[in-house]
Amino acid sequence: MSDPKAPIVRDQSDNADRQMARLRHIMACLRDPETGCPWDIEQDFRTIAPYTIEEAYEVADAIEREDWPELEGELGDLLLQTVYHTQMGEEAGHFTFATVARAISDKMVARHPHVFGDESREKSAEQQTRDWEAIKAAERAGKDQGGVLDGVAIGLPALLRAQKLQKRAARVGFDWPDIGQVLDKVTEEAREVAAARDAGDPEAIFEEVGDLLFVMANLARHLEVEPETALRAANAKFIRRFRYIESELEARGKTPATSDLAEMDAIWNVARTRDKAGRRN
Repeated sequence: MSDPKAPIVRDQSDNADRQMARLRHIMACLRDPETGCPWDIEQDFRTIAPYTIEEAYEVADAIEREDWPELEGELGDLLLQTVYHTQMGEEAGHFTFATVARAISDKMVARHPHVFGDESREKSAEQQTRDWEAIKAAERAGKDQGGVLDGVAIGLPALLRAQKLQKRAARVGFDWPDIGQVLDKVTEEAREVAAARDAGDPEAIFEEVGDLLFVMANLARHLEVEPETALRAANAKFIRRFRYIESELEARGKTPATSDLAEMDAIWNVARTRDKAGRRN
């Protein structure tokens, strides 16, 4: 008697359609109420959503490190999230994999009339961006999302959401006309943080730190810097320099816990100088 699961387990074909069908079949088996995995059966959209976000960041991390073999695996993990959500959607009668794929295909065709329609491709990137936003605005209007800020996903990372909210407002003229005013606002918000700290008011400190972060996102937008990307780079730089501190201390028979701030700060400055020299080279 043949094993009904053998094609699922051992199919090594390079055919994309077969492998997509295989992945969907695997997910259906995992969610089977009688024979599936207990953990997978218990999950719902809300419990899986954090994993979806995490996998998207792991894709971005692999790209940042230019680790292409790892990117292949991370893209698979992210694809699994789409399959997971669509399987649950099918079970609940909300949608199917076919309707999800059809919807995004239709959206891409509608948003690229210069590729799939009769509009000219002889447009600048800026004009194409304006056209794209006009199409998205029409789509939001069709969904009763008439407000300028409607449709900016609540679940986005806060820094990214701040940037998107500010972009939306800027399109209708609610924006500082020059970067000098943004820098002035950064200084103002920093002073308000200091004032709240001096007053010893925890609620005010919380609010003012939020305002400062919000205006920093605005500053990044005016400087045409992606704040999420810039902050990831700053995180990576901090890790690199702190590991240099750990390495140098280990050579001295120490650890950060047995060192002091003055010694670690001196080593940090060496790491900082090395970074700057590397950029010049």
